[in-house]
Amino acid sequence: MKRALFTTVVLCLLSMPALVFAGSYEYEASKDHPFGQPNPDGHENVIDFDGLIGECECDSERRNPDGSWQEIVTMTWRWKYIMNGLAVQDETFTESGFMAGSIRQINPETGKWHVYYYSTGGAPDSLNAWIGGKVDDSIVLSQPQTAPNGMEGFSRLTFYDISDAGFKWVGEWVDNLEAPNVVYPFWKIDCKR
Repeated sequence: MKRALFTTVVLCLLSMPALVFAGSYEYEASKDHPFGQPNPDGHENVIDFDGLIGECECDSERRNPDGSWQEIVTMTWRWKYIMNGLAVQDETFTESGFMAGSIRQINPETGKWHVYYYSTGGAPDSLNAWIGGKVDDSIVLSQPQTAPNGMEGFSRLTFYDISDAGFKWVGEWVDNLEAPNVVYPFWKIDCKR
């Protein structure tokens, strides 16, 4: 009898961390919320990407080095809350098998998003961050980038026309973030739900 009681107590104690762990991450993806939820205890900007959460079918078009545009590539772009609703992850899957994604985390001191991109195209030694956030009804992120001709400037990524029907995205090289004289789009994506 003492041995059975001891075994029961030990099993209960061992299962307690699992119960605490399971209940403490309520904003992760679940049956009721397959793409997770924003954590209400997180930074107020955690909902900036809320209009993109879910899955879209997209047409992706990249520019060739000669300035012409490549053929449109169909892709799926999936967005979800991660880190118990405190960050966002996106993943893309193309018909050719190319996959990519980003981890999007807020700097709590600045309220700015830090976005780290990765892909099956190769593993970089380190991940550079695009930094930014909401600007009116768009989300704008940027990082310093030198153009192929050696001119200093920025890579600017903009999500816009965000609605229940989908969204659009453009990657551009700009010479100045505040008042650009040169704006060169290098990648365009149009997504529909």
